Amino acid sequence: MELLFILFSAVFINNYVLVQFLGMCPYFGVSKKTETALGMGLSVMFVMTLASVFTFLFYEYVMVPLGITYLRTVVFILIIASIVQFVEVFMKKMFKVLYAMLGVYLPLITVNCAIFGVTLINIQNRYSMDNYSFVESIVNSLGAGAGFTLAMLLLAGIREKYENNPDVPEVFNGFPLALFSAGLMSIAFMGFMGLI
Repeated sequence: MELLFILFSAVFINNYVLVQFLGMCPYFGVSKKTETALGMGLSVMFVMTLASVFTFLFYEYVMVPLGITYLRTVVFILIIASIVQFVEVFMKKMFKVLYAMLGVYLPLITVNCAIFGVTLINIQNRYSMDNYSFVESIVNSLGAGAGFTLAMLLLAGIREKYENNPDVPEVFNGFPLALFSAGLMSIAFMGFMGLI
């Protein structure tokens, strides 16, 4: 039951894009089409989960015993960058079309503050009153990635619906309408805060 609560909370209540406003660059940059939004969302979910696994284990079993926890920012970024390189090479070989569609945004996963934020929050929750275990941290990461993917797909669907719509005033076309739509979605997701 606790794991379901963590998963639901990460997807809806503490959505890293729509509630905590992390990872906005790829959120707006890749959400023009649902195919690219899905590809980016799944890539972020994969990298986020792997990064959480490796950072949690490295922090717990190497950094804490050696007393070098003050280096976590540098170490976490290096771990995330290594995982992104792996994903980029894999996608370039296996999914060439998706790799070309994601373009510059795929390497930007390295500096995606949502991924970095999840790894830091998992460590923070480990040593707080929540006392996240390894499994709870992984579930939180999966939920955060699923929430990121959900937010990307919702915005992509909205943007596709309004694309080339003659009823939309010219000044709202493109980014202004995307920003307005994201704001409304954020308000809707903040409504989940009262559930738990």
